[in-house]
Amino acid sequence: MNREEAVALLKKHLKNPRLRSHSYAVEACMRAMAERLGHDPVPWALAGVIHDLDYEATDKSPELHTIETVRILREREVDESVIHAVQAHAEKVPCQSPMDWAIYSVDPLTGLIVAAALMHPEKKLKAVDLTFLKNRYKEKSFAKGAHRENIEQSKNLGLELDEFLSICLKAMQDISETLGL
Repeated sequence: MNREEAVALLKKHLKNPRLRSHSYAVEACMRAMAERLGHDPVPWALAGVIHDLDYEATDKSPELHTIETVRILREREVDESVIHAVQAHAEKVPCQSPMDWAIYSVDPLTGLIVAAALMHPEKKLKAVDLTFLKNRYKEKSFAKGAHRENIEQSKNLGLELDEFLSICLKAMQDISETLGL
């Protein structure tokens, strides 16, 4: 599956523009992580863009999240490493590969970065720097849904938290127009 096909599926299955933006943010961060860690960015980015494909369909039954996505991906003969990463982000299977750990950590971080941008006086991703992001990260009541314990699993990638945050922040800043921030 190429990116064009993945985006077509995304548009078919996710109607909420914020959910699509989240998928694009995870895609950008996953691509940047793969490049930083010396992996092929194509499957990592693919996992990022389609990881929440069935989110709207399973919103009221989170225990079913990723089941429909896996079915769709297997029909299209997507590599099992991508499918495993999609399942790992939702804790349906344990993280095993760097791609698994990356998506597990990136997914909540993108939400924290968006929340930080919206809280910034300029309301723009490009205005957020690492210091501002780290200060928001340390506030336990800020963006509670961005589970810090998941984000901190970036250590399994051999990255310090500051570097992990910086990579994702820059990746999202690079597509800020797409994200509308």
